[in-house]
This record gives sequence, C-alpha cells and structure tokens, in this order.
Amino acid sequence: MATPTLKPKLHGRMFYESIGSPKYVLAPMVDQSEFAWRLLTRSFLPPDLRSSILAYTPMFHAKLFAESPKYRNAHFEALKEDGEKYLDGNEEFDRPLFVQFCANDPEHLLGGAKQVQQYCDAVDLNLGCPQGIAKRGHYGAFLQEDWGTIHKLIRTLHENLDVPVTAKMRILETKERTLEYAKMILDAGASIITVHGRQREQKGHYTGLADWAVLRYLRENLPPETVIFANGNVLQHADIGECLEATKVDGVMSAEGNLYDPSIFAAPSLGKEASREYWCGRDGKGGYRADAVLRRYMDIIHKFVMHQDPPQRLPLFLPGDSPAVQVVSDPVAADRQSEEPMTKKRKLDEGSAELNGVEDNAMSKKPKANEANLSSNEPASAVLTKKQKRKQQAKEKHQQQPTREKVTNANLIAMQAHCFHMLRSLVSKHHEVRDALAHCKAGDIDAYENVLTLTEAAVKEGLLAYGADPLAFEERSDLTAVADIDSTESSLEAVRRCKRPYWVCQPYVRPLPKEALEKGSVQLSKKQLRKMEEEKIGVEKAGVSPGGKVGVVEEEVRREVLSVEDGVADAAAAVVPKEGMVCG
Repeated sequence: MATPTLKPKLHGRMFYESIGSPKYVLAPMVDQSEFAWRLLTRSFLPPDLRSSILAYTPMFHAKLFAESPKYRNAHFEALKEDGEKYLDGNEEFDRPLFVQFCANDPEHLLGGAKQVQQYCDAVDLNLGCPQGIAKRGHYGAFLQEDWGTIHKLIRTLHENLDVPVTAKMRILETKERTLEYAKMILDAGASIITVHGRQREQKGHYTGLADWAVLRYLRENLPPETVIFANGNVLQHADIGECLEATKVDGVMSAEGNLYDPSIFAAPSLGKEASREYWCGRDGKGGYRADAVLRRYMDIIHKFVMHQDPPQRLPLFLPGDSPAVQVVSDPVAADRQSEEPMTKKRKLDEGSAELNGVEDNAMSKKPKANEANLSSNEPASAVLTKKQKRKQQAKEKHQQQPTREKVTNANLIAMQAHCFHMLRSLVSKHHEVRDALAHCKAGDIDAYENVLTLTEAAVKEGLLAYGADPLAFEERSDLTAVADIDSTESSLEAVRRCKRPYWVCQPYVRPLPKEALEKGSVQLSKKQLRKMEEEKIGVEKAGVSPGGKVGVVEEEVRREVLSVEDGVADAAAAVVPKEGMVCG
C-alpha cells in the first residue's frame, strides 16, 4: 500500500479551522477513549455531523510505543496486515483524531509520534496526569516544574513532525503563573492548548470544581489567534454551552461526563415523545436509555472488533407494545416462568424412586466422604474438610476448562469498565446485572450479551414502574429546596439537575471535598487535622484564610473508596495508570 499523502503542515488557528473548528472534544483517557468508544460517542450525532467531534486516543507511553511492536499493535490498529486502512485514524469514521503521549525524553516522544503521524491530525503531549504513576515516571502534571524539558519535548515535535503538536495542561497555583506556563508551551510550538481548570492536587476525593475564571483569564490575555480547549465541570450537554460562554474558549472537552453518558455531545430531545432509544419523562427531563446505549456499543464491538454481524435483535421494549411482544422481549422472565419449582412432594417422590430402583441407585451405595478417605492408605490427617474439597473441585474444574487465549485488544479490555460506567445507576438497583458484569472476562462476548439481556429486562421493569407511578421517580423532596445551597461547597444542586431514573444514562456527580470528609470517604492525616484547627482560630500561618477551603497538604490521603459499580480494579500498573483512570 502506498504511503498516505500528508496535508501541508498548518499551525495554530489555521490548523484548527482546517479540521472543521470542532467545539466538542472527547478527552484522552487511559484505556477508555479507544476506537470503539470514540465510534460510539460519535454515533449519537447525524452522520454528516460526526466529524464535528474531535477525539483523542488514550494516553500512550511514548517509549513503549516507539520500541515495543507488541504494545503498539495492542493499542493502535491503523492498518491491517496487508496494509489496508483499518480502525484507528480511519478517515471514514475516526477523524479528526489526536494521539496523546506521555514522555519526558524528546527522542522517545518523537519516535512514538512518528509511528502515528500518518494516521492522525495532531500529536498531543500529556502535561496533566496527576496520578502517582506519573509522579514516579516523571511525566504528565509532574513535569510542570521542569519547563526546560517541556519546551524541548514540544519543540522537537514541532520541528520534526509532519503534523502539528498540541498539549494538555493543568492550571497552576495562581492565574498569573498559569499564564506564563501557557505562553511557554505555545512558544515551544504547540498549535492548541487544552487547559484542565484544576490544579495537580485536585484528584480523587479532592477533585472539587474546575476554575473557569482562570480559563477566561487565559483567553483574555493570550493572543486572539491562540486556540484553547477547556476541560472540567462538564457533566451534561447544557454545561458545554455554559462553559463556552463563561470562558470564551474555542472548544470544550469532556472526560468523565462522556464515560457515564456517551451521548453527552448530542443535544437532548426535550419534550420529545418516548422512543425505543430515548426516554423522556412527564417533567421534560430525558436521556438515552441504558439498554439502547449498551446495544449500540455491543453492535460496534461485533462489527468492528470481532468482525462479525451483530445478533438479530428484537425491538427494545416500550410500554405500548402488545403483550406478546412484551413477553418475547424479556427472555429472562420467559426462562423463569418456564422453570417449574420443585415442590416438597416432588422431592420426596424422586427420593422414593431412587430407593425403589427406578433411578440408578448406585449413588445411594457410595461411601461417605470420610469413609472413602479412610479406606485408602492415607493417614487420618489427610481427610479433606468440606472447604478444602470445594477448593479442590473448583481447581479441577478450572483445569478441565480450555485455556483461554490472553486478550490484548484494547477495545475488548476496556469493555467491563465502560459497562460499569454506563450502567452505574442501573446496577445500584439491579444487582443481578452488576454481578453478571463483574464476572465478565475480556473477549467473552456471550457474557456481555447476557449483561445486555439482563439490562433490557431491568429497563423494562423500570418503564413499567414509571407508568404505574411517575411521581415515585420525578418528585424528590430531599432535592427541592436547593436555591440557597452554595454550589462550591455542596453537590446537591448538581445532583438535582442531573438526576434521571436509573434506566437512563446519566452523569456521576462526584461529592465535593467537604462532603467527602463529612461522609467519611476520606480520613485526614494528623497534619491535615492541625491545619483545620489552625483555620478555625484564624491563624494566617496555616496557609489558608479563615473560612477558606481546606488546603491540600504535603501528606496525601490515599484511602480510596472503590466500588463494584465503578468497575475499578485495585491494582498497581507497572508503566501506565490503571484501567479506567481519567488523566489530564
């Protein structure tokens, strides 16, 4: 195959306009903004508008990407073995696309970037990852004190790549220092800067709110031709317009908001009649149904990743469907109804049949477990307990199962985390969906199809319950009087604004730091407690003004609350952050 013809290299606003001046930006997320997810996110817009979403790849480790074909092939599938265009960067359905790297060595970064420059519109440098692995590896937000290295990294790409270089940064301790930082990045050659309106310390339970005022300050003090994307505080579609108006930036990036609701870039259909994909309540609030979104995602996996036709599916349930359709559309309920419960009389009859020889009575002559063990030459100490026998049987069963080939495809590995995000509200009520999803293995498409079946049944149950009593889902007396609540101290107003019935994909509203402390989600160190005490008595040397927010001190609170609903594994990563981690 001939080498793709590259467009003339543009810079800054001219480059931005050449890719359509997109205002919607899908964030780079470790193991979570892979091809299938990008395609799903774009699918909620009409075909002629899907290129209006600029998408980033997950963050790649530049050195590994440059030197390890195995790592590269698992994360970026631009070509088939015969050289035919494939998934990542395909001009038909995966553009515009920026590829993001983390690095601290210019040569490693350039080596990785050259591998992808033919299949993307720009290469992005991650300067925002705040996780501990980035601190140990000295990249991401932990380069922000090393301006010399950052300048070399960006300048090297600017001078040696065929496509532009961009950068994603976080704000610093003051708006003035942040402005100097942004100017340095632009001076090094960055065509676009994405500014996450949080400082490096704002992560986990200390995430808090992004500061849009700093982004507006940058907009007003940088040259007009500077292209700026904003990141932070975008929970649903309406927040995108508010952010554009408040900051005057060129585009708005969504990370967590997109993970929980991949339709975030599509305008909501307020007042629209209910459809098989989009639900709208009597109060005008609506959103895409969880079963509809999961179906779209599964069909993309079947078609593009598994190279097979998706299963033929019945229409999604609507309360107005005929009874016959309702029964057929719920195979789980049908299976339950077909299973006749075994009554006590039936059990006794079967037991009598065995004793009378109607059934094979060999089992009744089988010696007891302890007798069987003692009849052998093994000592009495070798007799297995019931627990040990269960473990041994499980081990033997596992050994008898065919060995599954290790799955390395990034699109398949990401599926479980994506499903837990999309179904977060639903699995909190329907634990059978949660449990089935928790047992899914990467590449086991049948298991995920079972999760879809269970999800469809759960959504059907919710729709029928809503039809019987809408007020049970629309009226929330605990969230009605929130006008006087300070949104910088409480997430109550955001919860009220974003809340939908559990069968609708919706954002996860993260508790603010003060709320996390009150709920016991985090515990303060002795040093932090001293600072709080000093704050109460108004001591200036504490580093915070009286009545101000609790500062983040040198000792970091690391106790994270990990839930099954989030689908996050408590495992350390050797080179890159753990799966499901949102960086930048």
